[in-house]
Amino acid sequence: MQLDRKRMPTHVAIIMDGNGRWAKVRGKSVYEGHKAGREALKRTIKACMQLGIKYLTVYAFSTENWRRPPSEVRSLMALLEQAIDEELEELKRHGIRVRVIGRLEEKLPQTLIERVRRVIEETKHNKRLTLTVALNYGGRAEIIDAVRAVAREAASGRLDPQEITEENFHNFLYTNGTPDPDLVIRTGGEMRLSNFLLWQLAYAEFVSTPVYWPDFDKVELMRAILEYQRRERRFGGRHGDDQSHPR
Repeated sequence: MQLDRKRMPTHVAIIMDGNGRWAKVRGKSVYEGHKAGREALKRTIKACMQLGIKYLTVYAFSTENWRRPPSEVRSLMALLEQAIDEELEELKRHGIRVRVIGRLEEKLPQTLIERVRRVIEETKHNKRLTLTVALNYGGRAEIIDAVRAVAREAASGRLDPQEITEENFHNFLYTNGTPDPDLVIRTGGEMRLSNFLLWQLAYAEFVSTPVYWPDFDKVELMRAILEYQRRERRFGGRHGDDQSHPR
């Protein structure tokens, strides 16, 4: 499989779907599915570094996921805490910067919040890869939070509403400082965004794969990138136009 190194995406976003279904077909618990999903994330991070991808954003836990059985939510939160404890030194050694986006002060266990703050602080100067984890995240909630911040700035007189643009609105989003994704991949065969990065994915190429997240690896990532490279990204321009990303 030959990729065009000149047309690699700078930023890949992934909706990590299918842990539960992967577990079910194997007669395993959902917890085992989430554990296998953690290993898939480690493989994907390594593959991104090998391919020269600078930004990876993953959907770890949505605002809607609180509807799942409490026992599953508790085990997933514990698994996230364990992952931070066990992987922090490896992240630092490989030069990976971690960002976490979402309503982090809302509903999450305090023990997890403390670990999240620690991994953000201890990796903030790393530059090889920026890994953004969407945790207690919803795309609509992010836009609402950004609008509230804009309204506060306007009410205080620090921002003229007539001067609000797409570019400076981006500064109020959780992802401020990160370029918008070029490619979004959804595993597990579904064809929807599920409230993920609704503003940022306006011009991203969408690729769905039937592969469940725990089985995702470098080969599957390369297949998605190859599909991305086959497409002509016009951003509203005419067929055949040489367009660059508007942001």
